[in-house]
Amino acid sequence: MLIHRTLRTITVLAATFTVALSGAVTGGASAAMADESQPKPDRQLLFYNHAYSVVDKETADAVENSDYLRKFANFEVRTTTGGGMTWKGRYLKGRETYLELFSVGDLPGQDAEFGSAGLGTSVERAGDLSTVTERLKAAGIANPFPYRQTRDFGDGVKVPWFDTIRATGDQYDAFDPWAMEYLPEYFADPRSKTEPESFPGDVGRERYLPDDYRDHLMRDVTSIRIGVPARDLANTVPLLRAGGFTVRTLPGGGVVAEGGGTRIQLDSVAREQAGLKQIQMSLNKPLLSMTEERIGRSTLVVGPGARAVWTFDAPAK
Repeated sequence: MLIHRTLRTITVLAATFTVALSGAVTGGASAAMADESQPKPDRQLLFYNHAYSVVDKETADAVENSDYLRKFANFEVRTTTGGGMTWKGRYLKGRETYLELFSVGDLPGQDAEFGSAGLGTSVERAGDLSTVTERLKAAGIANPFPYRQTRDFGDGVKVPWFDTIRATGDQYDAFDPWAMEYLPEYFADPRSKTEPESFPGDVGRERYLPDDYRDHLMRDVTSIRIGVPARDLANTVPLLRAGGFTVRTLPGGGVVAEGGGTRIQLDSVAREQAGLKQIQMSLNKPLLSMTEERIGRSTLVVGPGARAVWTFDAPAK
């Protein structure tokens, strides 16, 4: 679900205001990252929804044409139109979480480069995104950046899809983190093929994703590791903390965020080392043996037990 560069469609005045603001916001974000004594919110508001990354063309093509991935996961190659742009993604979808992969050159501008990545977290209850926004402000992010994403199902009519909030607008080097809340209009549209709500105000991930995961091995993303430039990392931490994640700093400046069932590790790296490193997944059933599948410049190890680990090769020097 690519949404980050649609912010450029906002007026020049708004973009200019965002750039002017970014220096102050980044300073506040850095301070928030350094302060690990901040009180943890009383409940988890944000949960890992999905991550995306731009991989090399060899790997993207191998993913797209992999017979094994089609058996392993609810796998889809889809072209989507939203927010005034169109993108082609390769998706592995679980019960509540998913992964989205692009090839070098698939996206416009800097997002077309190898290693560009993003992290989408989402709320499960209507109205919780407003609470996240207020917590960001309380943490020193004076002007969290809101944006509403729409989707076009092919008839030219824009359907409200979800609202987002960012700590720093569209100012990032290689990694774009955001929080989101799915909208009632999207769930109400029969073309969305979503499920009825399980409780009043249900805007959750399980409702959004189809149940086709049941027919495959992959159940959900349990851990993800991404290399992130230092400025982007500093701007991500306040958002994770506002959502209720427990965030701790690692040697070398990276962080681990835990909460809501998915472990998120963001390593502090130079831009040329940025991008997806590893993703771990739970399975619908335990396996007695191990299967190892080479997919482009990556290796997927499935089993033994009820887990899979997909590791992506480091960038060539």
